[in-house]
Amino acid sequence: MTTSPALPDWSHVYSGKVRDLYVPSSATGLDDTDAVLVVASDRVSAFDHVLEPGIPAKGELLTTLSLWWFDQLTEVPNHLIPDHRLVGDRVVEDIPDAVAGRSMLVKPLDMFPIECVVRGYLTGSGWAEYQQTQSVCGVALPAGLQNGDRLPEAIYTPAWKAPLGEHDENISFERTVELVGADVAEELRRLSLLVYERGAAIAEKHGVIIADTKFEFGADRSSGEITLADEVLTSDSSRYWDARVHATATSPGERMASFDKQIVRDWLAANWDKTGTPPALPADIVERTAARYRELLERLTGD
Repeated sequence: MTTSPALPDWSHVYSGKVRDLYVPSSATGLDDTDAVLVVASDRVSAFDHVLEPGIPAKGELLTTLSLWWFDQLTEVPNHLIPDHRLVGDRVVEDIPDAVAGRSMLVKPLDMFPIECVVRGYLTGSGWAEYQQTQSVCGVALPAGLQNGDRLPEAIYTPAWKAPLGEHDENISFERTVELVGADVAEELRRLSLLVYERGAAIAEKHGVIIADTKFEFGADRSSGEITLADEVLTSDSSRYWDARVHATATSPGERMASFDKQIVRDWLAANWDKTGTPPALPADIVERTAARYRELLERLTGD
C-alpha cells in the first residue's frame, strides 16, 4: 500500500481512501491550525477498499479538475486559501515541490457528517431501488423510467458519512435535520442542488453529462458560514457520461459509459467476490481508467 510522503515543515495527520492531510509542523493537529495541506494521491478505491496499484497521475488530474470547478462556482464559498506569499519582492510557494500539482491549501472547517448526494439521472443503486419501489431514497419518481434516464428534476439524497472502512449509509432528510439541525440541513440541500445544477449546465456545454455527484460541506470556524470543501465535481465524486453517446446509444452499458473509475468497479465486480483482499488491478484496466480521467479533464477545461 502506498504510504503518505514525508514533507518538510508539514506533519501528516490523516489519510482517507484517496487524500492525505497535513498541517504545519508548528501545529499540534487539525484543531490548532489555520491551514491544511490536502494532497490527492494516486490511490483508487472501490467497494470501500483501496486497490493496488494506483492510477498514474490521478492525484494531479483530480486536483486540477477540482481547482477548475472551484473557479467556475464562485457564488458558493469554498475552503481554498492562497497557496503562495510575497516575501519582500519574492514569491514563496507554500505547497512543497514534492506534491505540487496534486495539492490544495485550505482552511480547516468543522465538517458536517453528511455526504450531500445529488442525482440528476436514474442509475446505479438508484435504478436498483426504483425497480423495487418506484422511488430513490424515499423520493417518489414517475413510473416508466429506464436505466440512465434523466430525472424530471435533480433530487437530493443525503448519506451519513461513515468512518474509513465502513459503508456510507443513505439517510432521510429528516435524519439530517436530527444530525445537524433544520437550518443547516436546509442550506446543505439548497447549496448541493445549486452546485449540481450550475455544474451540470457547464458540463453540458462541453458535451458531458453529470449523472450524479456528492459534495461535502463544513462550517467556517470564525464565521460559521457553510463552505464547500474537499473535492468538487471530480471523476471520483461524480458520474460523468458522454452526452452524444448517451443520446444515440442502443444499450444501457454503452449509454452510460463513464469518465471515471467505473472501469475499475466493473472489472472488480466480475473478478472478486467482495471477501478478503481485492485482487491487483491488471495493467490494461489501470491504463484505460487513467485515459478516461485524462479525457474528461481535456473535455471540460480544454487543457
